[in-house]
Amino acid sequence: MNAYQDLLQRLPREPRTWLITGVAGFIGSNLLETLLKLDQRVVGLDNFATGHRHNLAEVQSLVPPEQWARFRLVEGDIRELDDCRRAMRWDDTQGVDHVLHQAALGSVPRSIADPMATNAANVTGFLNMLVAARDANVKSFTYAASSSTYGDHPGLPKVEDKIGKPLSPYAVTKYVNELYADVFARNYGFQTIGLRYFNVFGPRQDPNGAYAAVIPKWTASLLKGEPVFINGDGETSRDFCFIANAVQANLLAATTDNAEALNQVYNVAVGERTTLNDLFRLIRDGLAKHRPDLAEAQATHRDFRAGDVRHSLANVDKAGALLGYVPSHTLAQGLEVALPWYRKDAS
Repeated sequence: MNAYQDLLQRLPREPRTWLITGVAGFIGSNLLETLLKLDQRVVGLDNFATGHRHNLAEVQSLVPPEQWARFRLVEGDIRELDDCRRAMRWDDTQGVDHVLHQAALGSVPRSIADPMATNAANVTGFLNMLVAARDANVKSFTYAASSSTYGDHPGLPKVEDKIGKPLSPYAVTKYVNELYADVFARNYGFQTIGLRYFNVFGPRQDPNGAYAAVIPKWTASLLKGEPVFINGDGETSRDFCFIANAVQANLLAATTDNAEALNQVYNVAVGERTTLNDLFRLIRDGLAKHRPDLAEAQATHRDFRAGDVRHSLANVDKAGALLGYVPSHTLAQGLEVALPWYRKDAS
């Protein structure tokens, strides 16, 4: 039995109180679904800037009423310290045990278009959460870091202690998160764990908007008969990580009893590299099993996108050694779960 399987067996018998920021978002709502199904108690904080109420409604439809009753929504903004403090309690007598901080303004292009908004959410908001969690004496603080922190470092696969210069305002903010987390450990003894996500995908990832991630955006475009655009020659590569892997890493990080694992950052990925051209074919062929008319669909290439790195591939050995992380889904396995969800969502 690995650490994650042991965790899943242990949690239902040890109900705890969790705070998920960005709970109505893609990763946040998947964390909520998993924790409620494990009979945990969850406080969710969201201002619905990028999250969606329909994500929470879907989670409610997937759990029985008694589990949904263990969820309390706090509508608030991580840019406001008072909102962060309000979210640190279940009620007047019960505080939060574990914080899973997922709230942020994602997207490299959005950060280039509006660096002030990205900084306010990702830096000021992060610092507010650190202060509120420290003052509330939570047991653990796990936060969403980013593979964008590797910047222009050319080495592959990416290992946690070798980074380059950031290539976008978004990357700057996520690196600042890691710096603040380390400083809080040094100055206040407040230990955290950061998870550098690599291109997470799966159900409830928004396919709409200018800054949608590539997998839901391409899938939705194919289903609607719209053009699919690949930036550059399509040989850009990424380490695509199914949402179940990210959920696993969060729960392992939040509940670890390994002192050496604290105040660290970890890659959360699969350790496999896929080009955008190959990704397009995987999505198209997967959809064509139910939509034969898509079998011959082709993508359109256009200019490279500013701020993007050429290749990304993670080494996940550190997460495996210190947290017990073992990816449960490859890209292909994750698409088998995600594509039916997108077909249903589009219908």
